[in-house]
Amino acid sequence: MHKQRAKEIAASPVMANVTYEGVPIYIQQVDENNETARIYPLNQPQDEQNVPLSSLIEH
Repeated sequence: MHKQRAKEIAASPVMANVTYEGVPIYIQQVDENNETARIYPLNQPQDEQNVPLSSLIEH
C-alpha cells in the first residue's frame, strides 16, 4: 500500500476494507519515515503491531 493512501485511510472516519496477511485490520497511524503502520485486527483491538506498509492490501 502506498504511504499516502495509508495516511488517508488512517485519517478517514469511514472504515476501509484493508487486510494484513488476510486478516481485516484497522490502521491507527502511519510512520512515514519507516514506511510502517500501527495496526490491529478488527476482532482483536488489543493486538496492536507495527507492520510494513507494503504488507497491507486494500480491497
